[in-house]
Amino acid sequence: MSGEHELWMRRALEQARLAAGREEVPVGAVLVGPDGLVAEAHNRTREAADPTAHAEMTVLREGALRLGDWRLLDHTLYVTLEPCAMCAGAIVLARVPRLVFGTRDPKAGMCGSLENLVRDERLNHRVEVVEGVLADEAAELLRGFFRERR
Repeated sequence: MSGEHELWMRRALEQARLAAGREEVPVGAVLVGPDGLVAEAHNRTREAADPTAHAEMTVLREGALRLGDWRLLDHTLYVTLEPCAMCAGAIVLARVPRLVFGTRDPKAGMCGSLENLVRDERLNHRVEVVEGVLADEAAELLRGFFRERR
């Protein structure tokens, strides 16, 4: 399974690079179903002037529209950076069964760093989490992006 995780995470990293090229924080996401790729996206908060236009939110919206269902059962979400509270909440609400992320976000991550919203026993859905897939590559992309801006 790790080979498949790396394959899709590389696709998410491509999306993150697209974001960086547009002066967006380089985070990319890919939604994969039983039949393969459903949707892919990157951060667009600056471009869209929308605080909810994180890669995860955009890919969940696009995936739900394409599938015609808000429940994304039997799908895996790949994202280069640990999701924040907003995105973690949306992942739970969309009933995504599996989240694979690259690098942790110690300042905003809600899938193990600050809290673990997607695994909270009080909620009606819990998500399987696989972390650290191509973490070094994802972290370096973020570090390089912010280093250029200082």
